[in-house]
Amino acid sequence: MLLDTASLYYRAYFGVPDSVRAPDGTPVNAVRGLLDFIGRLVQDHRPDDLVACWDNDWRPQWRVDLIPTYKAHRVAVETGEGLPDEEDTPDTLSPQVPVIEDVLAALGIARVGADGYEADDVIGTLAGRATGPVDIVTGDRDLYQLVDDARGVRVLYPLKGVGSLQLTDEAWLREKYGVDGPGYVDLALLRGDPSDGLPGVPGIGEKTAAKLLDAFGDIAGIMAAVDDPAAKLTPSQRKRLDEARDYVAVAPTVVRVAGDVPLPEFDPVLPVEPRDPAALEALAVQWGLGGALQRLLSTLRS
Repeated sequence: MLLDTASLYYRAYFGVPDSVRAPDGTPVNAVRGLLDFIGRLVQDHRPDDLVACWDNDWRPQWRVDLIPTYKAHRVAVETGEGLPDEEDTPDTLSPQVPVIEDVLAALGIARVGADGYEADDVIGTLAGRATGPVDIVTGDRDLYQLVDDARGVRVLYPLKGVGSLQLTDEAWLREKYGVDGPGYVDLALLRGDPSDGLPGVPGIGEKTAAKLLDAFGDIAGIMAAVDDPAAKLTPSQRKRLDEARDYVAVAPTVVRVAGDVPLPEFDPVLPVEPRDPAALEALAVQWGLGGALQRLLSTLRS
């Protein structure tokens, strides 16, 4: 099981009241919510291995170099030169992230990131390496591109908490979007994604993108059709795609998750007992993690 950790602790932060606080009054709703999420996932799915995948770089420069608008709207603070440098993170969430790191380390749950890469890229690399079934838990539809029935890779998309999950496999993707996993990359880049700052091809929405992919196979086939006067494209589609050539040339590299990220050594095996009980106890007392932590520990031991 691969966790898109930031996606889950964001959901916990907004789903658990910020009245959930440590003894000193610091909000710990994201911390406790994430612990409950992990406990429920382990209870319901019983993975042998579990990795909390991490955003060492939530907006890698190599993606920004290709599409400067990539995640630009998430930037809250600009430097004196007008360059974005910080993500728009709620100010009561960011102090909880180091606590999450410390608690995962004391529990012995693997937390894996790589400099210059997003958690999506870590997930893509680990899913590619896996020799058995993989469940990816994320609220980010971009990871639908990794769905692969033949390899047992599916996405569990939280609908409400993590107790209600949409099981995304190839059949679901075809019914919903008319594409398979790899085809989702082409659909996403054509449609665009305002949440990631991807402009898409103007005038090409999701339904039109799906029809074009059905007709021409992939983005290369679509662009070949633009150059073929006999291809069945409307004049406006041909014009818009032709004008978007520069974007279409670089967008696949931005949208497609990396599959060859250099990762540190780690142990993915889900622990039965905490790696550092003393540190965990100290964290539980300092941050008032009692109930959520005990529920998770009980689940790990069962």
